[in-house]
Amino acid sequence: MHKVLILGAGMVARPMVRYLLENGVHVTMASRTASKAEAMIQGHPLGKAVAWTVDDDATLSKLVNENDVVVSLLPYAHHLLVAKHCLQHRRNMVTTSYVKPDMQALDREAKDRGILILNEIGLDPGIDHMSAMRIIDHVHGKKGKIREFYSLCGALPAPEAADNPFRYKFSWSPRGVIMAGNNTGKYLKKEQIVDIPTEELFRDTFRLYFPEAGELEVYPNRDSLTYQNIYGIPEADTLFRGTFRFPGWCETFDALKALHLTSMEKIPLKGKTYAGMLTFLLGEQETHSIRSLVAKRLDLAGNAHALDAMEWLGLFSNRPVNRDEDSPFEVLAGLMLDKMMLGKEDRDMVVMQHTFLAEYTGGKQEVIRSRMLDFGTPEKDTAVARTVSLPAAIAVRMLLEGKVGTKGVHRPVIPEIYEPVLNELEKVNILLTEEFDLPVSENIRW
Repeated sequence: MHKVLILGAGMVARPMVRYLLENGVHVTMASRTASKAEAMIQGHPLGKAVAWTVDDDATLSKLVNENDVVVSLLPYAHHLLVAKHCLQHRRNMVTTSYVKPDMQALDREAKDRGILILNEIGLDPGIDHMSAMRIIDHVHGKKGKIREFYSLCGALPAPEAADNPFRYKFSWSPRGVIMAGNNTGKYLKKEQIVDIPTEELFRDTFRLYFPEAGELEVYPNRDSLTYQNIYGIPEADTLFRGTFRFPGWCETFDALKALHLTSMEKIPLKGKTYAGMLTFLLGEQETHSIRSLVAKRLDLAGNAHALDAMEWLGLFSNRPVNRDEDSPFEVLAGLMLDKMMLGKEDRDMVVMQHTFLAEYTGGKQEVIRSRMLDFGTPEKDTAVARTVSLPAAIAVRMLLEGKVGTKGVHRPVIPEIYEPVLNELEKVNILLTEEFDLPVSENIRW
């Protein structure tokens, strides 16, 4: 019987566990909190939960050796530890995380040991890679060139659940989203490299209408230029990866950053209220008109949406922070954790769109568009959990069945991987709609 080890029992794991168990795979889940794993296994005869922590190296080695494929859903900092044991025991490994340089450095050893370490097989990264490469390979197969490529993705509450001023809710810890807001951006536009410093990230935006989701706002997602090489499109003169949000998020988050509320530097907070923390960050004395002070400092109108959102969150309140010392980042995350988590009755959604401008011999051009919209099911699975964990689960099944011969450290950008995974995703109702031969007027303009 095929055996899989899943390390971690976080919020995206359940669809993977259920998929593998339903396909006759023996699943061992190792987690710091075994009860979380047991709740996902739900007494299935092919499932087993094990209490384990990352500092227990001997148990990890034993578990890896006892299984055929290892899935690491741990924080990315622990993937190398897992990879070391997979190399030692010659076990294939799957993660949904970005390939870091130290992981890529294991490529030669993985090939020598005859294993595949497959990373970035989730949503973003993951489904975005696979759906993009299917179209890129199609265009290249017709001797065409990709002139422009826009890859946009976002995890959001469904429109009816976007009922707070941020128009956003979290289906996992807010910390990751806040940290991502501190990123810089880089993209290629008409052969010009555009560098966006972190303080301007949420000012470089454009809007786009997405069917069933409505009007969305887009801001740059990290360094887009690396994807020229990853996707094999050196001919592209425009390459942009962006993140979807509902309108209002970017304006508000820009204000939060300007107030240093995403800073991880600890500050004294003993005896301070939330309003008092803001006046401290602004270098002012306590004031009864904190909203007016913030508006003046940020040069915002008194009725600005960002001010409404911050007031709703509680940042202008006289409630005590109840911390002696901490970072504004942690205080902000705590408020968001209290007020912005996805409710049990709320649906979330994942929105993704690729837009290509392709050019062929003789100068003929076409716009190609690929869209995905997936909704979660309240009290069952979020769209985020489905779209992150099911591509990885399908890849695990392919490895167990000997359908992937590639070795080394990889992303799912080769047909051997992306074709069967995308085909299987359709069977679990994660659908991509592809439109070809659209006129150039359908290209993204910003």
